[in-house]
Amino acid sequence: MSDGGGSDSHSDPLAQLEVSFIEEYLHGRGQHLNTLNALPPAEANALMKEASAYASGRLTEVETRAHLVGDLHDASAPLSIKNPRHAG
Repeated sequence: MSDGGGSDSHSDPLAQLEVSFIEEYLHGRGQHLNTLNALPPAEANALMKEASAYASGRLTEVETRAHLVGDLHDASAPLSIKNPRHAG
């Protein structure tokens, strides 16, 4: 996340989704982003590594599904195939 100018997570939907997945993982472990600083640094670091790996996997899943939906929509587009029985 960025404090200064330029692109930040508030304008990037994938970055927002990544943070949501990290929060989801931490919540499942009884933690939150704002409570990690109360943990020993090694434990907080390990949790963030695990949460980042989890978020990365979930983002990959979302992107794969989005591509699949796009492919399905493309495949369902009307085709102009001539019927060989009615060729004339």
